[in-house]
Amino acid sequence: MEDTDRQILLLLAQDGRMSFTDLAKETGLSVSAVHQRVRRLEKRGAIQGFTARLDPDQIGLPLTAFISIKPIDPAAPDDAPERLAHLTEIEACHSVAGDENYILKVRVATPAALEELLKQIRSAANVNTRTTIVLSTPYEARPPQI
Repeated sequence: MEDTDRQILLLLAQDGRMSFTDLAKETGLSVSAVHQRVRRLEKRGAIQGFTARLDPDQIGLPLTAFISIKPIDPAAPDDAPERLAHLTEIEACHSVAGDENYILKVRVATPAALEELLKQIRSAANVNTRTTIVLSTPYEARPPQI
C-alpha cells in the first residue's frame, strides 16, 4: 500500500465525513485523484464503510460490559456467533485464544437488562459466561497505526 493511500485512510479514520476537497488539500492530490483512490480503497476492502459514532449515554445505553463465553460442552459445534447474532445488544464478537472461545462487547441500559441478556446468551448458545463491567472508557475506536 502506498504512503498516499495510508494518509487517506488515516484522515478518513479520524473524520469519515472529510470531503474529497479537504482530502485533496491534505494529500496534495487533485480532487479527482483522491476520489479515484478512495473508490479503489473501498473496492479493495481497505475501507469497509462509513458510520456515525454514537454516544451510548445519549442513546440510553450507558452500561458497557465484556462477556467471555465458553461452551458448556467442549465437543459441541463452534457456532456461538451464529446463535447469538440476533441479540442486538452485542456490539462485537471476538474469537480469542485462552480459556474462553469468544469475548462479546455489549451495551445495555441497566444492570437488570444485562442480567436478562446474560440469560439469553447462556440459553441461546449453551455457554458459560464471565462478565466484566466497564467503569469508564478513556478512549475507544482510535484509528490504527498504518
